[in-house]
Parts: sequence; structure tokens; C-alpha cells
Amino acid sequence: MAEKTIMLCCAAGMSTSLLVSKMQKSVEAQGVDAEIFATGASDADNQLENKKIDCVLLGPQVRFMEGQFKEKLAPKGIGVEVIDMKAYGMMDGETVLKQALALIG
Repeated sequence: MAEKTIMLCCAAGMSTSLLVSKMQKSVEAQGVDAEIFATGASDADNQLENKKIDCVLLGPQVRFMEGQFKEKLAPKGIGVEVIDMKAYGMMDGETVLKQALALIG
């Protein structure tokens, strides 16, 4: 089991899947022990119940859900942020990984 678990969430989990693979390359290059996965917004609650998740990054297309996620997860100490739009558009896995690791602390 990985030391850190990062969940990316978008409308259907499809667009973030490519970003996950780019982030995993960064994880390997940096020697970070992290599990990263993508899910659709409709399955997010299920994933949060069944896995120990350290932070949640939301795709820009579901940024309207940020308040709901924060309200639900802040009491559990799980950080939530919207993925930087430029990094998301460029599928910049390294930048998004830095964002996630900063959120975990």
C-alpha cells in the first residue's frame, strides 16, 4: 500500500486518466510512494468510503463541486483543491503532483 493516495475527480473520470499516467511518471522519477487514480464525480463517494485518501484534486470542469467536497472532507483532514487549469490543459503531471503533495503537507 502506498504512503499517499491521491484521487483525481472529473465529470466521468476519463479526462483525468491521462493526467494520472503523467503524474505516475513523475512519482516514479521522484521516488515518491503514492497511489494516484481517477474517478468520476458520481463514484467519488464510493471511493472515499472504501479507500484511505489523502487528498482530492478536482478537474476544472467540476470546480462547482469544490464546496461540497470541502464541507464533507475538511473534518476528516482530507485536502481538496481544483487542479490548476493551465496544468490540467497541458496535462502537466509534474505540476499537478506538486499541487497534490503540497495539499497533503
